[in-house]
Amino acid sequence: MVRYQLILKALVLLAVLFCNSFAMADEENVAWAQLTEHQQQVLNPLASEWDTLRPWQREKMLDIARDYPKMSPAKQALVKKRLTNWSRMTPYERENARKRHQQFQALPADKKDELRKRWHEYQKLPESERARLRAESPDTYKDADLE
Repeated sequence: MVRYQLILKALVLLAVLFCNSFAMADEENVAWAQLTEHQQQVLNPLASEWDTLRPWQREKMLDIARDYPKMSPAKQALVKKRLTNWSRMTPYERENARKRHQQFQALPADKKDELRKRWHEYQKLPESERARLRAESPDTYKDADLE
């Protein structure tokens, strides 16, 4: 009897997992028109390209939309800014941004902290000084959020 109960529980668990995998696949392939009003509001900068995004990109964006209400107003503004900036990038610029992000994430924590500190110092400079530095070293000073 105990053996049958274990088998039944295992079958129920498999059925639940199987159904969840279908639900996740559907979530990744949802068209823009199928998004909720809230999701469309949050992801609006990506509206024109939503239906061309890869499934993993859609899933990531849906995660952002899900977490958005829990974010502070400052974090929400940052998310909106980043989504808007991302939507304006060319595919080449996006690929470069992904590579830079991966390189940054691979750095040791102390190096990340140092770069963040230097970025915040740069942000505090007057615009004229930042323009001068960008002109001198265009590859070094790119607009990025190192939060």
